[in-house]
Amino acid sequence: MKPRANYGVDAPGVLAGLAVGGIAETGLAVILFGVDWVAPAVVLLVGGIMMLTGAAFFAHTTLRGKFLVWDEELDRLGLTGNERVLDLGCGRGLVLLRAAARVPGGHATGLDLWTADQSGNTAEATSANAAAEGVTGRVTLVTADMRDLPFADAEFDVVVSSLAVHNIPDDEGRALAVREAFRVLKPGGRLRLADFRNARRYAAVLRECGAADVEVYDLGWRFWYGGPHARTTMVAATAVRRET
Repeated sequence: MKPRANYGVDAPGVLAGLAVGGIAETGLAVILFGVDWVAPAVVLLVGGIMMLTGAAFFAHTTLRGKFLVWDEELDRLGLTGNERVLDLGCGRGLVLLRAAARVPGGHATGLDLWTADQSGNTAEATSANAAAEGVTGRVTLVTADMRDLPFADAEFDVVVSSLAVHNIPDDEGRALAVREAFRVLKPGGRLRLADFRNARRYAAVLRECGAADVEVYDLGWRFWYGGPHARTTMVAATAVRRET
């Protein structure tokens, strides 16, 4: 039987915390109702239900919702099949390999430092997923920092990133990563950067770089990591064609 791709779970500790906390609070509420401590029981019950609802949203996003959203975003790009695509912070390859499937005459490069913000996040896991998806021949993995990309100017037709830039701890570092993403775009190339923090700052940096068609838009409930307080936003932009 052909092995299936496994894309892991985003921030597994957060998901576990929401689920365990919700179960614990709900269970304690039931006990308090049993001894007629109604007021604290109601508070705990409401809190428990909110945490369990958050866990359900989180699980849906990481296991299904983000796949659907990114499929729509990649389809909207209208790729011709010959593009060179770069995925910054590719993780186990969700966006990278979906892009690779759409460019049979092109190539997709995934860059990451392989940190533990996603379960089982390793280059080997991403390679195994590429093999399972049947796109190994058109995928290259690079270990590098997105603040210092090892690529020439104007090398890629499309640059994508999903929930990666926010992991850089300082504002200037995040701005540098966005500038680097813009630098490696070909004239007319397109950027799609999804994150749940700092989106408007990313957009401002892109405008400073001279990007055109800069947009910031909400990706909807399918990309909520626990609820609307942790919604995911897309930053879209196009590289202006340089004068010769």
